Amino acid sequence: MFYRPEDGHGLPHNPFNAIVTPRPIGWISTRGKDGSENLAPYSFFNAVAYTPPQVMFASTGRKADRDGTKDSVANIRDSGVFCVNIVEYSAREAMNTSSGAYGREVDEFTLADLKREECRTIPCSRVAGAPAALECRLTRMVRLEGEDNILVLGEVTGIHMRDDCLKDGMFDVTRFQPLARLGYRDYTHVTEVFSMDRPGQS
Repeated sequence: MFYRPEDGHGLPHNPFNAIVTPRPIGWISTRGKDGSENLAPYSFFNAVAYTPPQVMFASTGRKADRDGTKDSVANIRDSGVFCVNIVEYSAREAMNTSSGAYGREVDEFTLADLKREECRTIPCSRVAGAPAALECRLTRMVRLEGEDNILVLGEVTGIHMRDDCLKDGMFDVTRFQPLARLGYRDYTHVTEVFSMDRPGQS
């Protein structure tokens, strides 16, 4: 099968998200200028550079009360900071609860019954007890093609790692099984890993 996106795929559901998988989930916490807090998952998320460490996520929709975007982007636009919380398998229901299109007054930490802790390098809350959290300062926002697509880039200024996720000095994802997004309504989680050396590595 071949199709041009502008012509449509002719399938019951859009296959694009099922092709580009699995995608890590960035559980983005932000704070508004009025002090309100927001927590929302984004599967268009990844790390993009080592030195300095940088990450990205993309927002692909809008809310009527947020001037053409969503709460996360609106808050980051005002504050210049955000935190990426890593989602473990055991937090899947809380993550899903926080994914709803709620009004800007709704605090997803409270709604999903999640404890919060203050970040150390930025004025923002993070999910307490998450396997890892990346405190970030906004470096750039890019409006992408399409009506409501916004790319957010940030430099990581602080990194939290849960102690029980460290094994022999390495961050061991099998200890918490990170949740990943597939297509449609599907998810997966990492339960095993394998290693390979690149050519020339010893």
